[in-house]
Amino acid sequence: MEPSAAPDVTLLLRKWRRGDREAAEQLAVALYDELRRIARHYMRQERGNHTLQTTALVNEAYLRLTGVRMEYEDRLHFFAFAAQTMRRVLVDHARSRAYAKRGAGAAVLPLEEGAMVLQDRSAEIVALDEALFELARRDARKAHVVELRFFGGLSVEETAAALSVSPQTVLRDWHLAKAWLTRELTHAGPG
Repeated sequence: MEPSAAPDVTLLLRKWRRGDREAAEQLAVALYDELRRIARHYMRQERGNHTLQTTALVNEAYLRLTGVRMEYEDRLHFFAFAAQTMRRVLVDHARSRAYAKRGAGAAVLPLEEGAMVLQDRSAEIVALDEALFELARRDARKAHVVELRFFGGLSVEETAAALSVSPQTVLRDWHLAKAWLTRELTHAGPG
């Protein structure tokens, strides 16, 4: 989306926050392409046969974003929450798939009678989510940088603007967060 469109989005966000239904519809149209870009960014990181499609991810995230009374300040603030919400949708989806694979309440069979289940990335998504949760507990800004850059696909400059910090701070946080997450995920490992 072009920088010149940002004031219109911000105005629509303000109108929507005041309860203007027409603004909500206009906002959906105005933001759809950008939300799809973020969703495609997420889905490129998923396995090829993922059961959740880009459109479904956009729709579910939008429903969640508009279902809460959030005070979105501007376009970047909205997209920061959109990226975080899409991550939550994918994590929830991964957890439900993992639950279904564990039987979802079905009778337990002895291991030798059970079929081998192909591993997908559900466990990785949940592990990354847990590591990000721990990082946020230790340093919320670094966790936000990861969400915006990795999951949201925002540039260093867009991330800096969304977090009201300098691009140098974003780069420093990005490098430190990646190193911390790599260490955590490597040490967590399988089992």
